[in-house]
Amino acid sequence: MDSADITIIYEDEQIVVINKPSGVLVHEDGQAVNADMPTVVEWLLRRAPEARGVGEPGRSPQGEELESSGVVHRLDRETSGVMVLAKTHDAFTALKQQFQDRSVRKEYRAFVYGRVHERYGTVDRVIGRSAKDFRLRSAEPGAKGTLREAKIDWETIGVGEYLDEAFSYLKLKPKTGRTHQLRVHCKAIGRPIVGDTLYAKHKVIDSNNLELDRLALHAHVLEITVPGGEAERFVAPVPLAFDLAAERIAES
Repeated sequence: MDSADITIIYEDEQIVVINKPSGVLVHEDGQAVNADMPTVVEWLLRRAPEARGVGEPGRSPQGEELESSGVVHRLDRETSGVMVLAKTHDAFTALKQQFQDRSVRKEYRAFVYGRVHERYGTVDRVIGRSAKDFRLRSAEPGAKGTLREAKIDWETIGVGEYLDEAFSYLKLKPKTGRTHQLRVHCKAIGRPIVGDTLYAKHKVIDSNNLELDRLALHAHVLEITVPGGEAERFVAPVPLAFDLAAERIAES
């Protein structure tokens, strides 16, 4: 997947809202193995050179400064969907405040392994570092380091089987914005996200994965107040692969 596949949902002089493809990094991560991978930031700076230097520079684990101009919030490389980028310092400040105040509303779509029997629910578990691998997060007993508040609401869209394996299709609404939060919370309740090679590698290896070749997580809706404007609702259409996967379990 290339950054050329990024599509624009909305744009004005201060911001641009995009639909990020799965497989594209938001910004460089300082890892040599990913040095040549396309990034959202590179795409933004080609389109809006005036955005260079907007926001806060990122840092690699080694302390190296990373180019992250315009980045207000992040999506994992494997996650697709709606993102807002800032072209100006004023826009960055206004948007960052909304995320810190938790006035931003987000909605994701995800497929998980197994059956979710309830129609609605909430996961309210603190997130720390994994005791087994400090690079990963955990919302399970034994998590290490600083434990941070984290909460998501979820709604079941559909449940079914494909090739004799159970899956559920969920709407996820995070109330906080911790790293890997949705992936970690789904794993903690025993329903990891389909295709998650970080948090459910054994499942990915043994499963048919609904014939999906990516992490089954998509940022579908983002509601923000546009800097200098009104509240807006931006939607990144659900990928066709997700629609096909939903049909596979609906036919069971």
